[in-house]
Amino acid sequence: MKLTKNQINEVNENGYIVLPYWFSDIEVKNIRKEMKKIFNDKTEADIIEKSSGEVRTAMGLHLRSKIFDNLTRHPKFFEPARQIRGDNLYIQQTKINVKAAFTGEVWQWHYDFATHSGEDGSAKPLALNLHVFLDDVNEFNGPLFFIPKSHKYGTVKSKLDTKTTSYPLWTVDQETVSSLVKENGIVSAHGKAGTSLIFVDNLVHGSAQNMSPMDRSIFSVILNPCDNAQTKFSRPDYKHGQDFKPIKSSSINSLL
Repeated sequence: MKLTKNQINEVNENGYIVLPYWFSDIEVKNIRKEMKKIFNDKTEADIIEKSSGEVRTAMGLHLRSKIFDNLTRHPKFFEPARQIRGDNLYIQQTKINVKAAFTGEVWQWHYDFATHSGEDGSAKPLALNLHVFLDDVNEFNGPLFFIPKSHKYGTVKSKLDTKTTSYPLWTVDQETVSSLVKENGIVSAHGKAGTSLIFVDNLVHGSAQNMSPMDRSIFSVILNPCDNAQTKFSRPDYKHGQDFKPIKSSSINSLL
């Protein structure tokens, strides 16, 4: 449940790390079972695709489900986060991002800190995004694309895009993306269901439309140091949690 020194160095150097087989098949099965229940909710915390009417993102999951609250605090997330960002962390956001088969829309090139600073007033790019794949993720069903080392360029120029998809996003322009890719390349994050993915707040990333017949669902928790909490409150609690008390780890068996 803890990262090695080399793995921590990989996060610091490249801005991300992929951890195969981090969650077991049984854990993933139980998470998916709860996901299906959550998706039947009628709530503004579920963002719907413009074109298909499918759920794009279900947010605020730790506020809606004990299982997701346990997952958010699970040692397989919490311990690596503590190693990278220290003990005093609060839950900034929880969600499942979905790319439904054939219809899943793009996530434009962006980095999360553009939102966290511009809309939430967080001072530094210290929030940490921790994922678990709930489906097998391959080259065909909309994997995340990362530009390695792009976090080392600081806060590159971004602009709020409210038109491309159903979710407003602070996006990075094509010229900047081209320059970053020319210098550092581009990678995609693949893995079987249960794979974990950790990346930092100012790493430039995105994902393409899912044209395949295979769904792609990923759970995400963002943990942020308590002394880097938001100072603006324009977004609702399900988009940026407003309980800034440090969290504690849940039981290792909490998903079984």
